[in-house]
Amino acid sequence: MPTNKSAKRRVRQNAVGRMRNRGDKSALKTQIKKLVSAVENKNFEEAEKHFSLTTKRLDRLASKNIIHKNTASRKKSRLAKMLNKQKAAKS
Repeated sequence: MPTNKSAKRRVRQNAVGRMRNRGDKSALKTQIKKLVSAVENKNFEEAEKHFSLTTKRLDRLASKNIIHKNTASRKKSRLAKMLNKQKAAKS
């Protein structure tokens, strides 16, 4: 346990940051689920909208170092590949 005043403050600040990061990651997962659901239901207009929002959120989290930039890039690539594959199958 922290004994001095500054260490106690750091513990409080870390807890706030951890909860904020957890909320951001959770929102990202929800956004990805919406995108996957739209693609599976072959609703491509909605899927395009969700893809745009998902990539924006991935970039923002990567810039804040909440997720690694390569992780964000990998997720964007896989989601784009999934979306394009479904679109091509439709044609």
